[in-house]
Amino acid sequence: MANVIEGGCRCGAVRYALASETMPRAYACHCLDCQTWSGSAFSLQVVVSEGQLSVSGPVVIYELTTPSGHTSRQRMCGVCHTRIFNTNSSRPGIAVVRAGTFDASDQLDVVAHIWTKRKQRWVAIPDSAAQWDETAPPAEFVSVLAQR
Repeated sequence: MANVIEGGCRCGAVRYALASETMPRAYACHCLDCQTWSGSAFSLQVVVSEGQLSVSGPVVIYELTTPSGHTSRQRMCGVCHTRIFNTNSSRPGIAVVRAGTFDASDQLDVVAHIWTKRKQRWVAIPDSAAQWDETAPPAEFVSVLAQR
């Protein structure tokens, strides 16, 4: 049986459990959308199978159509509006969890950075981290996140 990694929103109304043996590897996205959504220089995220995620509490969905025509569904707390995770019709069965919502977010291993051409000039990316000017090639990105 898999271990459970837990997390939740700022106010505690929404909680989730991720069925996983280890903390997933994280990536930072420096695109303008992520800067705007997070109100910060980048967002930290992990990619998981949607089936691994069990969520309870008052989740609301903000749905938008991306410029490519796909549907993005952002799940957030209905009380404090913390974004918890999103799915996208272009990636069925995949959930992207906001890594800062993990209870043990201090244990994250940030191994990749995307959209670095938009990063703030004061952000220093370690030489050991994979990075791409824009979106990473899918196979390469999955490989980097899967390494242990």
